[in-house]
Amino acid sequence: MGRSPVSLSRLKLGRLKVVRRQLLQRYEHQPFVSCLAGLYGCQWRRYQRAKAQPGECCCSRLECGSFGLLIVTFFLTLVFLYFWSEAQNDYNDFDWFNFGNLGFWFPWSLVLLVVSAALFTYVALLLVLAVCLLSEGQRLYLHWSHKIGILVTLTFSISATAVLSDLWSKEWKTLLLSFQVTAPFLHVGGVLLMTLLSWPVALHFFRMSKRVRQVMILGLYLAVLFALYLVPLGMYSPCIKEEGTLGPAPVLIGHRGAPMLAPENTQLSFQKAVEAGGEGLETDVTISYDGVPFLMHDTTLRRTTNIREVFPNQTNTPAAMFTWAELEMLSAGEWFLGRDPFGTASSLDPEERALVQNQTVPTLKDFLDLAAQYGRLVIFDLRRPPQGHPYRDTWITRTLEVLHNESHINSSQVLWLPGDQRDVVQEMYPELQQTSGDRASIEELQEEHIVRLNLHYSSMSQDQISKYASVNISTNLYVVSQPWLYSLAWCAGAQSVTTNALHLLKNLHKPIFLMTPQEYSMMWILTDIISALLIMAVFIFHWWRERGLPFWSGSRQVHENGPYSKFRTELSDVWSISSLSVRGEGAEPANLAQFTHHLRGAAGLSPAVWGEELQRGRRSQQRLCADYLLPTLRHSSVQSGSINHAFASRLTQRA
Repeated sequence: MGRSPVSLSRLKLGRLKVVRRQLLQRYEHQPFVSCLAGLYGCQWRRYQRAKAQPGECCCSRLECGSFGLLIVTFFLTLVFLYFWSEAQNDYNDFDWFNFGNLGFWFPWSLVLLVVSAALFTYVALLLVLAVCLLSEGQRLYLHWSHKIGILVTLTFSISATAVLSDLWSKEWKTLLLSFQVTAPFLHVGGVLLMTLLSWPVALHFFRMSKRVRQVMILGLYLAVLFALYLVPLGMYSPCIKEEGTLGPAPVLIGHRGAPMLAPENTQLSFQKAVEAGGEGLETDVTISYDGVPFLMHDTTLRRTTNIREVFPNQTNTPAAMFTWAELEMLSAGEWFLGRDPFGTASSLDPEERALVQNQTVPTLKDFLDLAAQYGRLVIFDLRRPPQGHPYRDTWITRTLEVLHNESHINSSQVLWLPGDQRDVVQEMYPELQQTSGDRASIEELQEEHIVRLNLHYSSMSQDQISKYASVNISTNLYVVSQPWLYSLAWCAGAQSVTTNALHLLKNLHKPIFLMTPQEYSMMWILTDIISALLIMAVFIFHWWRERGLPFWSGSRQVHENGPYSKFRTELSDVWSISSLSVRGEGAEPANLAQFTHHLRGAAGLSPAVWGEELQRGRRSQQRLCADYLLPTLRHSSVQSGSINHAFASRLTQRA
């Protein structure tokens, strides 16, 4: 005589625990979801997390706010990271600015880049985890440590952006220039991102029960998507050109020589610039107290000499207040080996290092003679001496004396940049190439006999460059050291650029982002079409998977999604088998409710938990509930004979 169904609830506690643990390990252990929830909210165990029912909100108000803050932080951090990565052209200026304020050298620019990249990666991973959890139908719960991390990242991004905007407002112009080169590729990346987001958007769209929410989420998504599709209509890039319309590459002028290969403003640096293929040399000229023009960019000697060791009490004294005999005592190369501003000093061999260490402050005459020897153009800024200097009022005259009476350079090789006394200089030495650092009208420039403009790269404009070129006024842009910026200057028609990276840009044989309008249109159209097809496929798939079939539960009509209806059908099969014989002590379940009551007791679940699992409506819970039945049925049929094998076999096939 077999045991009754009631007796199943009196099985040994140890056996029930083993059966239940096996079931939970097999059907409730979801490695992917556990990993997502664990990393996002430290919810590594199944009972710690919950699923969002179709039509319900994915999280509480607090978690919804945290998710919104995460999105805002992601975009702000992305903007700052892009902004600072595109500002690499001016990292050297940033680091030397901090050196002037702090008094010691440190590559702050690289530290800022690494920190911003790390924080962006952290926030991006959290956002990916959140989107994946939403795609799995899980309710969001962000761990408190991540909330603190998001606030720290947000504070960093806002503070860094505000400080840099105040100190380097022109870098925003660099950001806008970068869009002229990277916009086509950013468009492709944006479309790809929106295509990937179509999966969770479609999932929640078809699961929402309120029409207003459906319209809001779909309307917002489509608005952003279509705007992104049409962005290329407003794009402009000088690097999108018809074949055969690209002009010659800009002439390269070494900024203070080749400062990546040797100490700036030294004879070795200018020699390296000539060897790297530079067709011009740029420098800065100051006049010593006894009237010797020499090369020095800064107003003091602290940054590029060993003034601290030789004259420790005069580190902040203006460079022009030293005599030439004192200047000859200084080393102009030791600092380069110690600070390694471009990270290139470590690659020098012992012979080169010894050569660098022996560099001294050069005179203007030495510089001009080297340029004359190799037939290179020269351009220099001329610093007016401070108050109390013997040559404060004759600085222009003294410089011209060296240029014409002491050096061997041809006047036509000199791009004369100082604006003071330009009329007098032009009248005395008309063969000098008059160069202006100010962008003025064509009429004003022609009146001053200007033949070349020396402008900061942030003022780059293809229309302006073309307008000046039409009246034989060429444009030189400074300081251009990044390949993308040089490519943009090339496409815009600049005749020359001043650069720190002669050895790198000389090997660039064409603009790196050059394409024809036809190629760009093809890339744009194919990207949008492929994206639209994929998004349509995703929405159709979710519509097919989530389409509802009506059935009646009690007095209320309920719509269950297609995949979920399979489990409903399986349970109805249990009720429909009228031939099921349950032998026991004269007891037989009268209906499905009694039957499931005994099975629930055998599985060791409370009524609340059993009802919750039945009502979840998710595929994983359906499989779980079905397999709560199967082991119990198999166990009962073997141990007590209370349920026949045909029923167990059929239910097994169904599951």
